[in-house]
Amino acid sequence: MIAEALRRPSLARRLVLVALGWSLSALVVTALLLALLFQQAALRRFDLTLSDLIDNLTAGATVDQGQVYAPALTDERALRAYSGRYWEIAEKGPDQKIHAIVRSRSLWDSELHPPGDLLQRLAADPGKPATFMARGPLNEPLRALARQQTYPGLATPVIFMAAEDRSPIDRDVRAFVAWTAGAFLLLGAGLLAAVIIQVRVGLRPLYVLQREVDDVRRGKAERIQGEFPIELTPLSEELNALVAHNQEVVERQRTHVGNLAHALKTPISVMIAEAGQQPGSLADVVSRQAEVMRQHVDHHLRRARAAARTQGQGERTDVSEVLDELARTLERMFSDKGVRIDWDADEDLYFQGERQDLMEIAGNAMENACKWCQGKVRVRAHGLGHERLLLTVEDDGPGLTPDERETVVLRGARLDENAPGSGLGLSIIDELARAYRGTLKLEDSSLGGLKLAIDLPRAA
Repeated sequence: MIAEALRRPSLARRLVLVALGWSLSALVVTALLLALLFQQAALRRFDLTLSDLIDNLTAGATVDQGQVYAPALTDERALRAYSGRYWEIAEKGPDQKIHAIVRSRSLWDSELHPPGDLLQRLAADPGKPATFMARGPLNEPLRALARQQTYPGLATPVIFMAAEDRSPIDRDVRAFVAWTAGAFLLLGAGLLAAVIIQVRVGLRPLYVLQREVDDVRRGKAERIQGEFPIELTPLSEELNALVAHNQEVVERQRTHVGNLAHALKTPISVMIAEAGQQPGSLADVVSRQAEVMRQHVDHHLRRARAAARTQGQGERTDVSEVLDELARTLERMFSDKGVRIDWDADEDLYFQGERQDLMEIAGNAMENACKWCQGKVRVRAHGLGHERLLLTVEDDGPGLTPDERETVVLRGARLDENAPGSGLGLSIIDELARAYRGTLKLEDSSLGGLKLAIDLPRAA
């Protein structure tokens, strides 16, 4: 059920996902930019330190008889072996490679190993420093800066290089990224909560409108009466107009049904009366057929009225009141048989439909049970969830076989021609139940007779 709900389109889910997608994209891009800017700023500060060291080297270096001499620097880290800060003065050899002339004590017996393209990079832009990555004496990652300088009396330019362990910067960058990621995760969670709240608050009028429409459908209200935002006001007005139009259509259909009933019943009654005054075989045939016509007219008009009512405004009928009234009436009608009707209904159980239709459904079912019972009839009504209710009517009579159950619900079907009635009782129940999208089932009763199980719509 949850998977099916997730597959269905959802306006709220769509709004949340769109807002969340944009928010998370902006947060990720911002976090990456911040991390990159922090790293670049740290490297610029790092390069400034290396550039100052090279400036001190170039400013203090001297050349005597073609030999380059390094200045006396007081940088303690450069004097301590493997301290992480190194410098080196080198030149280009005959093999077109860089060879060290003087190096810092911190390098001890090692050398800086610049990339093979460093000479070309320095020659392409004389006087501008070039950066490169290298490995230190302890295999630590180094960031190095190199600058080329020419001196009078030297055939080849001198290359000054300064390098420092970049591990502290890398650690700082990783710490910054971790803290930034944590902060942005918290911010993302806050944005998600804010988006969900915003969507819920923004869509609340839709939920209110849904409840109002449901109240109209269930018969709790005649029209939508809430005040809605200007975007939903036209929709609520159109829904009210649609409800009013449906009510008007239903009323017109009821009027037409009544007019048709009056137009047909009067001629049929006249035919029956005239046939009764003219005894004979023809009069008997006319009387019987006219009576059949009247029964069928009543049946179809009743079905048309029920179908019209189910398409109109929802109504609520208290099941307990109807069963109590029918039980008292039928017990008086069948007092000569000593019939006792035991009925029970759930509290606050309402039929979603008109009282007249429930009276006809339950009345025909209970009358049929009283007609065939030995003296006991049991009626129960209980809810089947929030949308349906089940009405069962049982008797202790002879019951029906499976084949008889299929036949007895047909219009005019009578298993016993000597029994009073038109044979339309169970057919009426079946037709009315179908009009309300319900069902009629015939089963064996625990009392020994027949059990009618009628499924009908339930009102809140």
